[in-house]
Amino acid sequence: MIDSKIFTPVEIGPVRLRNRVIRSAAFENMAYGNKPSQDLFDYHTAVARGGVGMTTVAYASVNRSGLSFDGQLWMREEIVPALKELTDAVHAAGAKASIQLGHCGNMTHRATCGCTPVGASGGFNLYSPTFVRKLREDEIPALVEDFANAVQLARRAGFDCVEIHAGHGYLISQFLSPYTNRRRDRFGGSLENRMRFMQLVIRRVMEVAGDDLAVVVKMNMHDGFRGGMQRAECLEVARELERLGVHALVLSAGFVSRAPMQVMRGAMPLRTLAYYMDMRKFWWLKAMLHLIGRILIPTVPYSEGYFLEDAKQFRAAVKMPLIYVGGMTSRQKMEEVLDAGFCALQMARPLIHDTEFINKLQRGEVERSGCRHSNYCIARMYTLEMRCNHCTEGIPPALQREIDKAEARW
Repeated sequence: MIDSKIFTPVEIGPVRLRNRVIRSAAFENMAYGNKPSQDLFDYHTAVARGGVGMTTVAYASVNRSGLSFDGQLWMREEIVPALKELTDAVHAAGAKASIQLGHCGNMTHRATCGCTPVGASGGFNLYSPTFVRKLREDEIPALVEDFANAVQLARRAGFDCVEIHAGHGYLISQFLSPYTNRRRDRFGGSLENRMRFMQLVIRRVMEVAGDDLAVVVKMNMHDGFRGGMQRAECLEVARELERLGVHALVLSAGFVSRAPMQVMRGAMPLRTLAYYMDMRKFWWLKAMLHLIGRILIPTVPYSEGYFLEDAKQFRAAVKMPLIYVGGMTSRQKMEEVLDAGFCALQMARPLIHDTEFINKLQRGEVERSGCRHSNYCIARMYTLEMRCNHCTEGIPPALQREIDKAEARW
């Protein structure tokens, strides 16, 4: 067995993990009909058996208006028993269970969320495409309570931790970013005002979480483009979250609707993305991808640990526990991250490629993940269940060529 800090226990708030590896909240698209499925159960229990300290069930909407996909969880009473079965199985495998809670804001369509999409400001969302309505001030308290109710449901479902999504251009991030927040009331304008919605949510979440449920927040270190949030403002957000008492921050970057590959890095496999899209729903987007795909989704170079230098600036600015995410593939880089003062690290693609990766790493069977960063799993997950190309049969030759070309770069 390998002797490494990676495999030592760590405490995040009231929760003690057996090691410092957390399966990040990468979208699985396995909650068919917005409820847990056997696929979701099988995947997360396999990751738990595979050796992680904690696995995170991704992106669960706090209400129906926050849904962006048909395969996304919607937190409500009827799904608690199935989630409890999942967390019980994760615990039986020796891991802890977390669930990411959020609201997509303007990143949806009426056909999915059941209403005109809402956001920090109104406008038109090209990616749906749909008009978006600005949230009224009198609607905000009920939305804050939806976050609180989702935390209560998560506790009853047996989760040890909740991760509040305040990054990547979803609703809390839409309030924080000047790119999407053009309000002229007390929720817009200055950073102090733009943080107000986040503050209301986090105060209620911390109140409901009490002293037995860990609370982490995923936030941006920058939005990834001019006109969005930059590092200086994001550092102030981190300091405010520390003041509010959250147990740890997950440091990420990027904006799904504006700079998606800042989040994941590398190239989006456009042919794969278009191939799996439903022609009846997305004919216009498939056409745009063929014509101007690289303009819509430009490539951002991948390197291992691609957020580390940015994250170190946050490490120097706050005293609270920080969780690193972004391009973890080798034991050497994982140890470098922990030695830089991060309490734990998150990963997804290595655990999509092989759910047993952490066990193999600890036994010394491998030194790095076999993931070759084609991003097939990312292109696929917007339409079908998340899956690595190495675990998928019958991939069309044109898509395989695209995968092979991408993997050859790594």
